[in-house]
Amino acid sequence: MARPNLLLVICHDLGRRLGCYGAPVVTPHLDRLASEGVTFTNYFCTAAQCSPSRGSILTGRFPHRNGLMGLAHIGWEYHPGERTLPMYLNEAGYDTHLFGTQHESADPGRLGYAHLHLYQGSGKAAAAAQEVAGFLQQVGKQPSRPFFACVGTSEPHRPYQQPGYPADDPRQVVLLPYLPDKPGIREDLAGLNGLIRVLDQAVGEIAAALDQAGLAQDTLLIFTTDHGVAMPRAKGTCYDPGLETALIMRLPGRLAAGTRQHALLSNVDLLPTLLELTGCPAPADLDGCSFLPLLLGGAYRPRERIFVEMTWHDKYNPMRGVRTATHKYVRNFGDRPLVYLPLDIYRGRAGEELRDEYYGSRRPPEELYCLPDDPVEQHNLAGEPACQGLLQDLRGAVEDWMEATADPLLAEPVPPTPRQQQRLGEPNDWPPPGR
Repeated sequence: MARPNLLLVICHDLGRRLGCYGAPVVTPHLDRLASEGVTFTNYFCTAAQCSPSRGSILTGRFPHRNGLMGLAHIGWEYHPGERTLPMYLNEAGYDTHLFGTQHESADPGRLGYAHLHLYQGSGKAAAAAQEVAGFLQQVGKQPSRPFFACVGTSEPHRPYQQPGYPADDPRQVVLLPYLPDKPGIREDLAGLNGLIRVLDQAVGEIAAALDQAGLAQDTLLIFTTDHGVAMPRAKGTCYDPGLETALIMRLPGRLAAGTRQHALLSNVDLLPTLLELTGCPAPADLDGCSFLPLLLGGAYRPRERIFVEMTWHDKYNPMRGVRTATHKYVRNFGDRPLVYLPLDIYRGRAGEELRDEYYGSRRPPEELYCLPDDPVEQHNLAGEPACQGLLQDLRGAVEDWMEATADPLLAEPVPPTPRQQQRLGEPNDWPPPGR
C-alpha cells in the first residue's frame, strides 16, 4: 500500500463549532468533507490553549513533557531535542512544508519543516488556501516524494469583529448552553460565525485544489483545530467547551465515507496514528496511542480516560484533570478566580459582561462533574458525600499520571519565562486591582 501524502489543516479556537457536529453555523465545505471521510466526535485536546495543544499534536506528548507549557510568543519553547512530526517524516522520505501560521515557536526554523512558506498575512485563511493551491498544482504536474503539508489559519481567533469579515445578526444567533443571554455574548457569537464561514470557504478551496491537481486519491486530508472556542468558560479552562476539538479525515477509497467514530481520543493520539499510517516507527516515549484501526476497520482497544492540563497562558493558571466517558475531575492549584478569562476574552464583549461574576470569587481546589447528568459542568460534586469514592479514584488517577510523567507542578509552582514575567499586571490579573 503506497504511503499517502498528508495535508493537515489546523485553525485557531474552533472547537467543534461546525454544522457537521450539530452546531448552528453554516459550514457547507467542512460538512461535505465530513460526508466524504471520517468524523471523530469525542476528540479532545490536552490543553485548551494554542501553543501547548499544538505542541501535543506535533509531538504526541503532553505539554509538561515536551516543555511547551505556555504560549510560544511569550517565551515558551520545546525542550532541546524534542522531536516533531515533520522531523519524523523527513527521516521517512517525506517532503515537509509549513504554510500559513504556526504557534509552536518564536523561530519556525526549529520545528523541523524542510520548507517554510511564511509571509506577512499568510495566516489568513484565504491567503493560505491560495498558496496551498499553487503548491498542489505544482506537485500534481511534477510528483516526486510523498509530502506532508501543515496549513495554519488565524481564523476564527479573536477579535470577532474584524473589517472585511461577515457577521451574523446577533438577534438570531443560537446561544451557548453554558452562557447566559447577554448582548455582548450574542455579538461575539455573531462575529465568530462569520469568521468560521471564511475558514470554511478556504478549506473548500484547498479540497478543490487537491481534486484539480489529481492528488485527492493519494492524500489524507486532515482538518482539526487546537482547542475550543474563545468564549468564557471554554478556552483557558478544563471544561469540555474548551477541550473539545474537531477532527475530520478524508482519504477516498481507503477510509469509509460518512463514518462517525465516537471513541474517546486525545490529540496526543494523532501523531502516533500518522506515524503508523506512513510506516514510520513510533518512539517509546510518546504519550499518545495510535487509533489507526478506527480508520481502517481493525480491532481497537478504546481509551478509558484522557488527561488534560493547563499551566501558563497570559497568566499562571495551573490545573490538571482527567476525563472519562462519564465524569470529569479537575484539580486546581493555587489561588485563582472562579473562571479564568484569557486576555483576548477578558477584553471582548462577552468577557466584559462576565468578568465581575467570574473574578468575584475563588475557584474551588477540586471539581467533579457527572457529564451525562450535567453536560455543561455547572454542578460541582466534589463536596457531595455520595461521590467521595469516585472523587478519590479520579484524584488518584491524576496524581499517578503526574508522577509517571514527572510533572514539574508536583514539586513547586512553575516559574514564568522572562517575557511572561514582563506581562504580569495586565487587566485579567487575580485578584483584580482594587480588591
